[in-house]
Amino acid sequence: MPPLTLLSLALLLPSALSYPNMETLRSHASLSRRSTALIGDLTTLPLSQLSPTGHAIRAILNGTASGLDTTSTYSPPPRDSPACAADTCCIYAHLASAMRTAMLDPSGQCNNLARSSLRLGFHDAAGWSSKTGPAGGADGSIVLAGECEARAVNNGLQDACAQMRVWHDAYKASGVSMADVIQLAANVGTVVCPLGPRVRSFVGRKDSSVPAPEGNVPEATDSIDKLLSMFQDKTISPAGLVALVGAHTASQQFFFDPARAGAPQDTTPHIWDTDFYGNTLQEVAPNGIVRFDSDVALSRDPRTSSSWQGFQGAQGFWAFAYGQEYVRLSLLGVSNINDLTECTKVLPEFISTVPAGLDTN
Repeated sequence: MPPLTLLSLALLLPSALSYPNMETLRSHASLSRRSTALIGDLTTLPLSQLSPTGHAIRAILNGTASGLDTTSTYSPPPRDSPACAADTCCIYAHLASAMRTAMLDPSGQCNNLARSSLRLGFHDAAGWSSKTGPAGGADGSIVLAGECEARAVNNGLQDACAQMRVWHDAYKASGVSMADVIQLAANVGTVVCPLGPRVRSFVGRKDSSVPAPEGNVPEATDSIDKLLSMFQDKTISPAGLVALVGAHTASQQFFFDPARAGAPQDTTPHIWDTDFYGNTLQEVAPNGIVRFDSDVALSRDPRTSSSWQGFQGAQGFWAFAYGQEYVRLSLLGVSNINDLTECTKVLPEFISTVPAGLDTN
């Protein structure tokens, strides 16, 4: 497809966020260089055989549709009712409600389960690479194959994996796969935080208990060359990778610098803002935060620095880019994309403003 124009990018921005001015639009022209590669069964199916979901996902992947939905709503019928059984999304609405409750602390702030659920979704999906064959991806294997406990790259995810098992046990009789539990939890864990993108969510993934190939999940000490090559093999461009690591805005590290366990990666860890990009660019890290070597490298390398600088202070553009890239990531290794069902409507509502009095430290 031809590169996206500035006008088309503006039209695709989520309406709940403010529109950037033309100067900001120009600074984000690099978004037109995002990957438009198709994945899974969409690489072989002709357009005439695509389902409505297949068409929708194809449009997100090729950049002609947003990966965000900030407005859809849904009131599910009772869980055990015939009406619920007749609606594919109903059971996921009840699951998403349970997830939301578990991911908020008593003060209403998104908690460690919310953060680790996103990281878990990322690690499960990132197990796929075009270089290592069909195994891995968003297939639940990080839990079902014991990767969570067996691989050092997943340190800190054990509690989240245990919670996924609890939810899967409670909902699998209704046809909910572990793969879908993990990706739904990742998107719920994002949107329960103020400004967290409400990423379009699809269900119907197939589970696998075959371990994903090792070496496909990035680490905080990886070199820039390794990262760019690794994500190219996942059909994710350098600009797409920069958008995805913006999720570190809400993260806390425990193993990169054990002496400072619990330290955040930006100064507002309870808010999904773009402060992370600016904090990482500073010559000296702001007091109290820990920066990953890989993030610092991405912020300064000429192949990624313009995208990094462009997302700084540009909430709408970053959210737009993140939504498209996370949809792509969440479908890596999925061979039945055309058969999925969109259930974004079951997600908690988008929090478009920062609540007064929110603890930002």
